[in-house]
Amino acid sequence: MMASSPQSPIHTASLLRYPSPSKSPVFLCSSSPRRRLFCHGASKPMTHLNFVLHDALDSCGVDTTLARESRMGFLTQIQNLSGIERETSISINNCVDLGKTALYIAAEDHALVSRSLVPLPVDDFIQRLDDLSMGYCSIYRSSFSSSPESFLHSLDSYLYVNKGFRRTNCMDQSEAWALYLPLVLTYRSGSSIMLSLIYSEILKMLRLWGLVDFDCEIFFPHDLHDLPRGYDKQKSKESDQACIMTTETLLEETLRSLKEAFWPFQYDNTKSLFLRAAHAANCTDRSKHFEESM
Repeated sequence: MMASSPQSPIHTASLLRYPSPSKSPVFLCSSSPRRRLFCHGASKPMTHLNFVLHDALDSCGVDTTLARESRMGFLTQIQNLSGIERETSISINNCVDLGKTALYIAAEDHALVSRSLVPLPVDDFIQRLDDLSMGYCSIYRSSFSSSPESFLHSLDSYLYVNKGFRRTNCMDQSEAWALYLPLVLTYRSGSSIMLSLIYSEILKMLRLWGLVDFDCEIFFPHDLHDLPRGYDKQKSKESDQACIMTTETLLEETLRSLKEAFWPFQYDNTKSLFLRAAHAANCTDRSKHFEESM
């Protein structure tokens, strides 16, 4: 298979967004598996799930087998989230594999749009995440005995200088590829939310391997230019809370960003998604006071 250029958007269907006829990229990755550590919390099996979109596509003759499998993989991950885990910093949460969760989102969209009989190689992209963690160990081994500040500075340099990851602002569908983890790992360019996830996954693995013995937070930038970075949790202040990513907020932002990117009514981004659709359908011409009541 050939991987397309990052300029080609992948059009999301799994979250009830509207796909366009543009050709979506094919994800490419191959490598051998490596052992990962997971926390399998007790959870009830999921039964009697209604996949309305998938059922509708099946009734139109579209095979959604791979898409359903990806959705089940996603649900298997998020069902492990307890109330405490939802509020936990993403850099220390190990009961939900955020990397795999993001890959299942991409795998479902890829299956629905491409209609390929070949599933997205989720395990291969998990391997790429592991390789990033192993790569840091081989290059910056001495940083583990340094101060938390020096260690995090080394991690910043590794990810954004040595590996060349950079931030892309996803303002429209032409940049929406940067919201999918497989393409971000392939092209080393992505949204702030995907870079936060990658940064977090590296930190998580280093902690699980016993190489980092202090709590780290991920500082998530709310501007259009800064990069996600780690910092010592003990030095965090109350004012920092708005910029700290938890497991729940990262998952919410991942899904919200995709829905926003593929919402078909892009006129006037100051309005809510619903009001954009209503305006396009000439259902309302009410102003701000109506939006504020939503």
